[in-house]
Amino acid sequence: MFLLFFRIFELKSSKILRLGKKMNEFFCFALDFSYLCRKIIFMDAKRILKYLKQLSANNSREWFQAHKDEYDAIRADFEQGVQQAIVRIASFDPSVAHLTVKDCTYRFYRDTRFSNDKSPYKTHLGAYIAAHGKKALHGGYYLHLEPGHCMVCCGNYWLPTNILTSCRNEIMGNIDEWLRYVRSPEFLKYYGNPEPGSFKTPSDVSSWDQPQGFGLERLKTCPSGFPRDWEYVEYLRQKDYCCWHRVPDTFFQGDHWLDDMQPMLLAAKPMMDMMNSVIDDYE
Repeated sequence: MFLLFFRIFELKSSKILRLGKKMNEFFCFALDFSYLCRKIIFMDAKRILKYLKQLSANNSREWFQAHKDEYDAIRADFEQGVQQAIVRIASFDPSVAHLTVKDCTYRFYRDTRFSNDKSPYKTHLGAYIAAHGKKALHGGYYLHLEPGHCMVCCGNYWLPTNILTSCRNEIMGNIDEWLRYVRSPEFLKYYGNPEPGSFKTPSDVSSWDQPQGFGLERLKTCPSGFPRDWEYVEYLRQKDYCCWHRVPDTFFQGDHWLDDMQPMLLAAKPMMDMMNSVIDDYE
């Protein structure tokens, strides 16, 4: 009887030990996974911007090659952040869920063939998260990291004349819907007041020198074929439907920027969706 009791106790003890080992492995895995998640979400924007600032002051192939390891490190860090942005944006816009980081990012080398500025490298990092790809006319979401010029953007840009004409007709035919989108409290908060006469066009499109805005370029007068005295003619003068919000250099630092980015993009998404519904007929 004693031997039987001892044998039962031995078997139960063995099971308890194995269970304890599995629980320990599980908790270790959970801790590692939690650490990994924090690491993935975290983007060291401070390090990225520091490198870009140094490159701006030393934009040469010699300096770049001497600091290639640092470039590789900040590039990997940035791409990690882009991947997280894709996942977050896909949570409210599933059309971008299929995108990879490569689909959204750009070459770091400048095309200097037709430019007076022969600096070989860009001094910013950007990602255009657009469902139809970064070269398509279909609008998307753009993140821009540059010392002193970080931005969150949304919309469509560089539209051909025939598509612009269709977009303008869409706005005129559905002006109440359009105003509901571009005059919502959220849109006004992040992109400014789009009331006629209050538009601000950047003095240099490449600098995006306004803190916020809606429309990179616009005609000086009403486009041909449209009524010049229409109450909302300013919207017809736009040559694009891109809106942007400048953010401080600290914006992308840490693990909170995805939460801060989301309402900015959600505020502009209805406007972009309305324009995309027109543009998609041409693609």
